[in-house]
Amino acid sequence: MQDNYKFGTKAIHAGADADPSTGAIMTPIFQTSTYVQESPGVNKGYGYARGKNPTREALQKNIAALENGKHCVCFSSGMGAIDAVIRMLRPGDEVITGDDLYGGSYRIFTKIYENYGIKFHFINLTDTNNIQKYINTNTKLIWVETPTNPTMQIIDIVSCSAISKSNKILLAVDNTFASPFLQNPLELGADIVMHSATKYLGGHSDVVMGALIMNDDKIHEQIYFILNSCGANPGPMDCFLVMRGIKTLHLRMERHCFNGRKVAEYLKTHPKIEKVYWPGFTDHPNHEIAKKQMRDFGGMISIVLKDKTIENTFKVASSFHVFSLAESLGGVESLINHPATMTHASIPKLEREKSGVVDNLLRLSVGVEDIDDLLSDLKQALE
Repeated sequence: MQDNYKFGTKAIHAGADADPSTGAIMTPIFQTSTYVQESPGVNKGYGYARGKNPTREALQKNIAALENGKHCVCFSSGMGAIDAVIRMLRPGDEVITGDDLYGGSYRIFTKIYENYGIKFHFINLTDTNNIQKYINTNTKLIWVETPTNPTMQIIDIVSCSAISKSNKILLAVDNTFASPFLQNPLELGADIVMHSATKYLGGHSDVVMGALIMNDDKIHEQIYFILNSCGANPGPMDCFLVMRGIKTLHLRMERHCFNGRKVAEYLKTHPKIEKVYWPGFTDHPNHEIAKKQMRDFGGMISIVLKDKTIENTFKVASSFHVFSLAESLGGVESLINHPATMTHASIPKLEREKSGVVDNLLRLSVGVEDIDDLLSDLKQALE
C-alpha cells in the first residue's frame, strides 16, 4: 500500500490483500490456534496463534497505515494495550499524566501498578509548563489523553514531545476520542499511540479491542514481546470485525463531526445547560491548539446541567429515545453516559470533581443518525 494514498483509500485497502488461494477480496478469518510445521522449527512464519495470526496482521498493517506509523500491535482490549505500555516500566519509575483521565486508566495506574512501585503524577496538562516541575531521573513516561475523557481538555502534543525528547522520556498518546481520521500523534512527536479500537475504529459496538502504534523498532519489539508473553491477544473474528469497521471510518467520522457540531451548538444556548465541553468552540480552552493538531472536532461532547441534583441528572439521562444510556462511545448509534457512576466511578469523588467530573455532568457520544432526530430527542429529554 503506497504511503501517499489518502486516508479513505488507506482505510479500505491498507493490509487487505486479496486472498492468494481464492482471490477473496475480504481478509479471511483464520480461526486457528496452531499451524502445521514442515519440520521442527520450520514453518511459514506462524507457529502458535497467540503470537501471530494472518487476520490480526492484516488489521495491524491497516491501523499502522492510518496513523502513518511503521508498526501496530493489537490487543484484546484498550486496557490490555495500556497495560502493555506500563509493563515496559520498572519499580521506582515515575509517570506524568493528566488529571482528567479515563476511569479505567486511572484505575490500572493507581490500583494495579502503584502496588508494584510505579509512581503516577496526575497533573493539569493543558499548560505543558507544568510537566517540567515533575520530571526527575525516575521519570520514564508521559501519558496523554487528548481530547480528554470526559471534559475534552486539549493537550499540546508538539509541546509534550519537545519536553519528552529533551529529557529522554517516552511520550504515549491515547488517541481514542479523536481517531486517526482527526489526529495523528506520531506525526506530532509521540512515541506510542494508543487506541481503544472498540470505539471509532470498530465503530459498530460489536467488538472489544486495543491497539498500539509506533515507529521505533525497539519499542515495537518490546511491546510485541509483552503481548506474546502475557497473552492479551485479540481473536481473529474480532480482528475481522474491526478491519471491516475501519472501511467506513472516514465516512462515519465526517458524519460524527457534522452531527457533533450541530448538537454542541444547540446545547450551548439551551436554558437548562450550564456548560458544554466541545473543543470546536472558540472559547474552549486550548481551542487554537485543537485547530492545529486536529482536522475537525469530533462527536464527543459533555454537558453540565444547571440543576445539580443527582435525581434530575438521572431523570435526564434516562429520558432519551434515540440516544441510548450506555458506557462506551464511537459507535454509529448515539450514546449518553453518566461518568460519575459509570465510566469514572473508580475515581474518588473529590479527585474527579477537581477535574470537573461532577455529578451533574453527562457525556454524549453523538452517532450518525439523522441530525433532526437527535436534536428532537435532546429537546424532549431536557424539557
